[in-house]
Amino acid sequence: MSPLLILLFVLGYFALLLGIAFYTSRGADNETFFIGKKKSNWLLVAYGMIGTSLSGVTFMSVPGEVQQKGFAYLQVVIGYFLGYLAVAYLLLPLYYRLNLTSIYTYLQSRLGEKSYKTGAAFFLLSRTLGASIRIYLVLIVLQHFLLDALQIPFVVSVLAIMLMILLYTFQGGVKTIVWTDTLQTTGMILALLLTIVLIYDSIRLPVSDLLQLATERGYTKIFQTDNFLAGNYFLKQIIGGAFITIAMTGMDQEMMQKNISVRTLAESRKNMLLFSVIVVIVNILFLILGAALYLYISHYGIPVPARSDETFAVVALQYLPPVASLIFIVGLVSALFPSADGALTALTSSFCIDILGIRGRSEWSAAKQQKIRKAVHLSITALFIALILYYRIALEASVISTILKIAGYTYGPLLGLFTFGMFTKRKTDERYVPWVCVISVVICILLTMPFSSDWLLGGKAPAFIAAYEKWRLNMLGGYQFGLELLPINGFITFTGLYLLSKK
Repeated sequence: MSPLLILLFVLGYFALLLGIAFYTSRGADNETFFIGKKKSNWLLVAYGMIGTSLSGVTFMSVPGEVQQKGFAYLQVVIGYFLGYLAVAYLLLPLYYRLNLTSIYTYLQSRLGEKSYKTGAAFFLLSRTLGASIRIYLVLIVLQHFLLDALQIPFVVSVLAIMLMILLYTFQGGVKTIVWTDTLQTTGMILALLLTIVLIYDSIRLPVSDLLQLATERGYTKIFQTDNFLAGNYFLKQIIGGAFITIAMTGMDQEMMQKNISVRTLAESRKNMLLFSVIVVIVNILFLILGAALYLYISHYGIPVPARSDETFAVVALQYLPPVASLIFIVGLVSALFPSADGALTALTSSFCIDILGIRGRSEWSAAKQQKIRKAVHLSITALFIALILYYRIALEASVISTILKIAGYTYGPLLGLFTFGMFTKRKTDERYVPWVCVISVVICILLTMPFSSDWLLGGKAPAFIAAYEKWRLNMLGGYQFGLELLPINGFITFTGLYLLSKK
């Protein structure tokens, strides 16, 4: 299909988003932007959160990893489901009881001002890095397979896409993205299902034969139970997945901002439970798509792409029937926008409320507060643009692995702060809270980071660093950290807070 025709379709899709934004943002103020005035429909929130939760990472990376890892990602998804139950029954009641707009104000009321600012700062760091990487993944695929053919430079592509997202989130905030995410989730799921159907129709083998081939090649293997020391051991993946959900959903302003915009706790809990079931189903479908992609590649003797993240794009845009190109681009764009719109809104809300204290500034008029909020929104958009351009130069690893690694380092202190506040009655010494959180991250980096690799130092490591890494590997006895790094990080933070606290 013609790249120009696809681009025109994308512009039409964006025009539809702008229309929704115009309709939903009429008369919007800061309270509409931050929490939708607590009038969001729980069913729409549950459905729209699928797009935010899965994003371009799931759309590209999960199918691409099936050849090497089979259905092992389902171990993490099982953990996700358990984590969503914890969020629904432990964290949501807390947020509704305190009637929070920013969830980090809980840390202020329970632990103190520095704990509050530290928690908000770690969220801002985590979500900025994670969301910008997600956006980068989708943009790099659009650039390589569509925009390069139209001779549009990558810088121009980044500026244009981020401007589009800025335009439809600028006024309405949460109220707008609840509706736009519903449209985008539909686009992504339809692209997923239609691509599976197209591949099945192209291979023309019975489902039983395809299942047998997928099993013989190890694509359907789920649980890794052989080696406890390995990073993908099933208990590590399940436990790590649960804590990733608790931290990256339940303690993340972007995800919770939509949940607490629902009218009541009962409706918000229904939203979370429905959402958790749909997430499992959709992830299984993405894994099935991954197996189908590699069976198609094998069936037609197509070279396997060098980067697993590009497998879906290569097959859909270069080998499947022309309609698959349009389906893929619609799904990809539908995965891109929820990654960015919710992040921009949540980061703007958190910075304004938690860092600037905008709601407590009685000397600022409503007009001035709105002007400041818009300036912050613009600034965060500019930061995203700068980071995406940097990733173009620096990022090489599988994007989903990179995001989960970042989460292990940066969400751990949030997990430690919230659990300390919820499960103890002790008082922290506020002077040491930021130091405890930073030291916890440093300890985790020292435990896991491959210091002697070119990834960090760009050359041969100094002798003392090489010696340290050798000692670390010997000390761990071959143990490889997986997703359990996040709860370990949280435990270190919790322990430090406890040792420096009093009754």
